[in-house]
Amino acid sequence: MAFTNYTDLKATIADYLARSDLTTQIPDFISLAEKRLGRDLRIRQMLKVVTATMTAGDATVSLPSDFVAMKDIHLDGNPTNVISFLSTSNFFRNARVSQSGVPINYTLLGSEFQFAPVPDFAYTIRMVYYYKPEELSNSNSSNLFLATCPDLLLYAALGEAEPYLMNDERLQTWSALYQRGLDSLTKSDDDAEYPSSPMSITLSTR
Repeated sequence: MAFTNYTDLKATIADYLARSDLTTQIPDFISLAEKRLGRDLRIRQMLKVVTATMTAGDATVSLPSDFVAMKDIHLDGNPTNVISFLSTSNFFRNARVSQSGVPINYTLLGSEFQFAPVPDFAYTIRMVYYYKPEELSNSNSSNLFLATCPDLLLYAALGEAEPYLMNDERLQTWSALYQRGLDSLTKSDDDAEYPSSPMSITLSTR
């Protein structure tokens, strides 16, 4: 059956499982599947652009609540100043963490970004990051995962039933279909972002 909303997805999973005793567990399978997709998937539909304002003298900015992974971060202005990521150890060894000025490096610490040098002004930062969609529920009938990759959501949810299905041979099929769909979607997204033909440079003559 076609499924475009949370109710239909639950019904489809129930049909695949063919187990009437797992009906109450299906929402948990879907929730776990969404968490898995949040870890496995990085596609352009998951990108979000957000700005935040730093506080002068404070090296930290809280991560957005739906943050998954950073793609780009820079100071908003003219010219644009890119802020480069450093691992935590490199950040504290090599970045100017005790100095004040225009931030040029950042790292992630728990639920915060930490910048160096410590901002000397209330700079605006612009972030492009992969976000975690709001989870499906009775009050949220669709989300990015269901709209963009319903097959992956289905097979991931079926895979989360493994503790109840034990040695069910269908689990290998669902796992293979999930991986095949994940690889295909990732490749499709990469192909869309990067042109298949090499860039060329045309030299002008006079």
